[in-house]
Amino acid sequence: MNQYPKNKGPLFNLPHKKQPVEDTHAREHALWDRRSFFKTLGLGVGGSMLLGGMKVGATALSPLTKALAAADSDRVLVFLRLKGGNDGLNTIVPIYDYATYASHRTSIRINESDTFALSPEFAMPDFMGSLESFWNDGKMKVVHGVGYEDQSLSHFRSADIWATGTDEDETLTSGFLGRHYEEEYSDYLNNPPDEPLAIQIGSVGNPMFKGSDNTNYAFSVTDPNQLYQLAQNGWLHDVVNLPECLYGEQLGFLRSIINSTYIYAGVINDAYNASTNSVSYPDSPLSNQLALIARLIKGGLGTKVYLVTLDGFDTHALQPDAHQTLLTDVADGVSSFYQDLAASGRDNDVLGMTISEFGRRVPQNASDGTDHGAAAPSMFFGPALQGNGFIGTHPSLSNLDSVGNLEFDIDYRQLYASVLENWLCIPAAAVDEALLNVHYDRLNLGFECVTGIAENERTGPKHQALYMPDGLVVIEYTLAGSMDVQVQLFDIMGKQVAQLESGYKPQGTYRVPVNSTSGNWASGQYVYRIIANGKPYSRSIVLTK
Repeated sequence: MNQYPKNKGPLFNLPHKKQPVEDTHAREHALWDRRSFFKTLGLGVGGSMLLGGMKVGATALSPLTKALAAADSDRVLVFLRLKGGNDGLNTIVPIYDYATYASHRTSIRINESDTFALSPEFAMPDFMGSLESFWNDGKMKVVHGVGYEDQSLSHFRSADIWATGTDEDETLTSGFLGRHYEEEYSDYLNNPPDEPLAIQIGSVGNPMFKGSDNTNYAFSVTDPNQLYQLAQNGWLHDVVNLPECLYGEQLGFLRSIINSTYIYAGVINDAYNASTNSVSYPDSPLSNQLALIARLIKGGLGTKVYLVTLDGFDTHALQPDAHQTLLTDVADGVSSFYQDLAASGRDNDVLGMTISEFGRRVPQNASDGTDHGAAAPSMFFGPALQGNGFIGTHPSLSNLDSVGNLEFDIDYRQLYASVLENWLCIPAAAVDEALLNVHYDRLNLGFECVTGIAENERTGPKHQALYMPDGLVVIEYTLAGSMDVQVQLFDIMGKQVAQLESGYKPQGTYRVPVNSTSGNWASGQYVYRIIANGKPYSRSIVLTK
């Protein structure tokens, strides 16, 4: 098992909980924006360019891959990220303790008369009325009080915790889905699958789909317009309609290089052109993303996981109007999305769920807004839920934690474990491994795995790159039994530059040093490939002179 070191550096020891939120909020956003910018650069260049020069082929089928490809497992999971920290109390209104709720929110509360009932205890605002029939038809569930111990209260730190599957005091760069894909698609860098494993719109700096070696296993775009243009045309930049001059030639060359990095543009374009939207969607940010995803699903794209993003939930000031606009987009977009899928019989195959880095405080602030909080509800959508209902216990509005926040009831990793095992049919052991070898209780969301695929037994080598203090890079691998092994090194264009090791090896752990000074290759990013008993496994490394 790879060991993921904890990072307790200064950046992650910012005293978020020792200072009032309002005192650190500006600094928090400065760090968040700068960090996202650098992450976007890294993913846009390192991840895409690395794959751009390599052949796209079908990955070897594991039991899990077969399960996901089976006719009865055309299931799709859509994460709806409510970026900024959604105010759960104004989304699922606590009618059971309305007096306490209203007393804390004299000017921003949702009036009880402006709600529709989910039950005698809970309601939703009328402006989310598109979901009323959804609830009544048994296509929606709410999980109360989702969170984790010692909430960070930091946007980027908490978003990373949700993406990596860690605790507040543990820092990783790999995401829970990235770690899973890293295990299941062992030769991804040299031989990626024919269709994207995941598609991520916005949230490009979010590490949910990153592996331990920084490989991004999702097809990622910074905004929906990029994906829309790729889907429409099969390319991002026009290389035909250019000025007839040297500048035009140079511009065309650069554009063609950029286009070549989008190795999945063709299959995305094919799926988009194979379908149409059957309903009219509102012209709003989330609705536009869901309209595009509906076309890709209906068009037969085999991608199983999507992440869409709606920003703006950091409602510190003038919350009522802004929050209403955002939640209306969520409600109308989800309703239109499932109506669209139902027109082609795909609505039963798609599960949607909301995630957000945290909730908001119970009392409003002096700016008619709410500050960073802790626990919040997560909403699930789709006919596969087979009935409406609530899961978990709603946090008390009076018995708050030591810093005045709602106490969480459901660990956010229980949501992940439940949908990965029971919706996407990923074996329980593989789910626990992706969640850092911790077993989280599964929730009864109303569905179960229907493939009947047995547990996936991994017999391949565990492997990782070790970066030594003297600058040497070592490839370490462990064999569960005796087998023929080859260790090869490739450059970013997919050309083999070295055969590092070859021969029959008994069970055990081996280390292969890789030093750029011993070969004729330059410093930079490479891919090592281990072939054990004829099956390839690969990961990226960085070499320096």
